[in-house]
Formats: sequence, C-alpha cells, structure tokens
Amino acid sequence: MKPIVITEENFEAEVMQSEVPVLLDFTATWCGPCRMLAPIVDELAEELDGKIKVGKVDVDEARGLAMKYQIMSVPTLMVIQGGQVKNISVGVKPKAAILEMLSV
Repeated sequence: MKPIVITEENFEAEVMQSEVPVLLDFTATWCGPCRMLAPIVDELAEELDGKIKVGKVDVDEARGLAMKYQIMSVPTLMVIQGGQVKNISVGVKPKAAILEMLSV
C-alpha cells in the first residue's frame, strides 16, 4: 500500500483516530533529503501494511499541521499512536533506525 496523503482535513480521521500506529513523514517537494527518504518510507508502507499506517504531510500544503507539531526542518518523521506523539526523528535515517522508532 502507498503512503496516505495527510491533509489538515483528513488528519483527525486518518491519524488521531487510527487503530494502528501512524508513521508521518513531514516532507516538501523542494527538499532533496526528503526525496532521498521517500523510497524508504514507501517501502515501509508496503511492508508494514495493516500493522502501521504511513502518511506523508507536505509542510507547504498543511502549514497548520507543521506549525502545530513545530516542524522546523524536513524531513521529520513522527510516530503517533493513540493520538499521542510517541517518537520524532529529524533528517534522513536508514530503514533500520525508522523500524526502531516504530517499536515503541
């Protein structure tokens, strides 16, 4: 499954009310490191389908979410479970480090 595009409109339903943990990738189209991270995030969405929900938040499109979660640089990965932020990581990370983030 592909990552879900998360917007301010669907954030509550897709993330806050999710039955499974959600890995959010705060990204931007102009960001080089974000493009480097994208294939890893896509791979995780495919491999963890059903166990983890993966969403991408374009910080330029969803400025309110970026401000709410104080996203200062992209890419920022965030794990939200049960409506609570469980983990945050800034910058490009290897797949193993992202998997470790998810095991909270």
